[in-house]
Amino acid sequence: MRYNKPTLRLTSSGNRYYKNKIYPSIPFSETDVYVITTSGDRLDNIAYSYYRDAELWWIISIANNNITKGSLFPTPGTQLRIPVDADYVLQLFDAENNI
Repeated sequence: MRYNKPTLRLTSSGNRYYKNKIYPSIPFSETDVYVITTSGDRLDNIAYSYYRDAELWWIISIANNNITKGSLFPTPGTQLRIPVDADYVLQLFDAENNI
């Protein structure tokens, strides 16, 4: 998917470099769902449950500042905000990265 592949760019002198991806701030919405994690929960599995796409785990990670960044395993008992409208978040991502 578009957020997994690094973007290879060229400078004016022909040097190659990878452009960093910019992840958007996700605004709160009345449709957001809140869940309490239990032992064994993983962000990719939760993402699959809500979005039918495990690769969208980063949406849940970005929407929550109470989990360890870079980890798929939230601490049991943590309240997670699940933005329900993944398409809107993907539009924000595309706009931030000029896709």
